[in-house]
Amino acid sequence: MTESTNRKTSFLSLLNVDVQLPIANTAIDCPVTNPKARRSLAWQIAPNLFLSFKYAWAGVRYAFTTQRNFRIHTFIGILAVSLGAFLEIRAIEMAVIVMTCAMVMVLELLNTAIESVVDLTVKQTYHELAKIAKDCAAGAVLISAIAAVMVAAFILLPPLSQLIISML
Repeated sequence: MTESTNRKTSFLSLLNVDVQLPIANTAIDCPVTNPKARRSLAWQIAPNLFLSFKYAWAGVRYAFTTQRNFRIHTFIGILAVSLGAFLEIRAIEMAVIVMTCAMVMVLELLNTAIESVVDLTVKQTYHELAKIAKDCAAGAVLISAIAAVMVAAFILLPPLSQLIISML
């Protein structure tokens, strides 16, 4: 066992959990050298930081390619940030818009994750608790999207209306 494994095992023993964690410290220590086969070991701790980012980006890519609402939120976020740059809004206002758009996209990613886990658990059957979990996750995205529209309206509409009036 490596020192890292000992530290993690001793931490888990504090929680009264008796688990031996297989941890590879580097990509060389990883028993599988094929990247696709290494992905099948995703339940383990990623052997290096690069793979952690790669797996995270794979999740974002998956959501973008499979989730219509994630694509919509992405394009609206790009539009809001572009409009803010065009209108030359203050940095703090741009930060609020970026953070609000990011919040919506993060919640959409969490919604996708929750839906996937629920679908994995209940498979092809209906369960009222599965419906509640999926509906609540979708509701969180809806509320954040409504808040994002309100933030964009408060920040972007005044300079946009001034620009339109000055053009007339």
